Amino acid sequence: MKIVITGAGGLVGWHSAVRVHAANCAARFKGANAPYELVLLDHAAFEDDAKLDAALAGAGGVLHFAGVNRAPDPVVAAGNPAIARRLAEACARTGSRPHVVYANSTHATSDTTYGRSKRIAGEILAGIGGRYSDLVLPHIFGEGARPRYNNVTATFIEAVIAGQTPEINLAGRVSLLHAGEAAQVALEAMAQGRTGTIRPAARDITVTELFELLQGFHRDYGRNVYPDLGDPFTMTLFNTYRAALYPGGFPRPLKLNTDARGTLFEAVKGGGGGQTFVSTTKPGVTRGDHFHLNKVERFLVVQGEAMIRIRKVLSEEVWEFPVSGSAPAPVDMPTLHTHSIENVGQGELLTLFWTHDLFDPANPDTFADKVLK
Repeated sequence: MKIVITGAGGLVGWHSAVRVHAANCAARFKGANAPYELVLLDHAAFEDDAKLDAALAGAGGVLHFAGVNRAPDPVVAAGNPAIARRLAEACARTGSRPHVVYANSTHATSDTTYGRSKRIAGEILAGIGGRYSDLVLPHIFGEGARPRYNNVTATFIEAVIAGQTPEINLAGRVSLLHAGEAAQVALEAMAQGRTGTIRPAARDITVTELFELLQGFHRDYGRNVYPDLGDPFTMTLFNTYRAALYPGGFPRPLKLNTDARGTLFEAVKGGGGGQTFVSTTKPGVTRGDHFHLNKVERFLVVQGEAMIRIRKVLSEEVWEFPVSGSAPAPVDMPTLHTHSIENVGQGELLTLFWTHDLFDPANPDTFADKVLK
């Protein structure tokens, strides 16, 4: 099935693309054909008829996340309907009737410039002729969000890491939904043929509580302590915070207690449980080359020399972290980033791994994807 994602460089667009890519990776790992052809469109594509037509021809589904939300009122008023109209015109030219899942906003019912533009865009998309799902989204947060760009969570995270306290509306509240959850709802709507208005459940929280949660993450993580990750909202918010620490926040040196007997150090604390395991790796051998959607994972070399590599899924830049058992310093794997560890030393590599949950063969949350292409 051909899936087109518009606004693929945005937060929900990227999370959706990663999940489609994950399904393809899982199929290839089992020796099967990839179930999806993934086509990613940015804003520039809407200026090119040929590119739009090639993308929409034969498409079974369109996840429409492209839009204008920060611009002068006249640009916002015209922008969202114009993008929707271009999409509808491309479908008409190519004879396509895909299932369109539209990322609408809770503001669409309001009498504001942005609300009207989102409402009009939805009416245009509903008229394309195929199945139509109106996905009404609250405030979205998640890995890869841009601070100081219509995203209070990312803005608060940036401030917490910098040791700053932003101006906070003490009476303010926000309904939060993780971008991965929004993406999953959109993909399931398309897979199940679900139409009409869809309103995913969100976590309602005061902005003060949100900031205090993030402050707690930062304070405890600096002491090598994980929060209790049993609550899915806490886990996704913590993963969002962790993602903002890369690449400069790792490796993270540990406090080494050394005396005549040797050295003692704490590898990991908190997290609410989880699983610890140890591996040995021969010189020149690489482990990993996979990514996770939710799993929190720590790599800690305790003997030998290694190179840990991390790449944001569907991107090209690779981060490299040299680590050594002579100075143990963990590197935690960010979600939605494929990662590997290579033994670059002369002897055997001994690595301790920790993850916050127990391995479930039926739902491993592990997708093979080489870091180095």
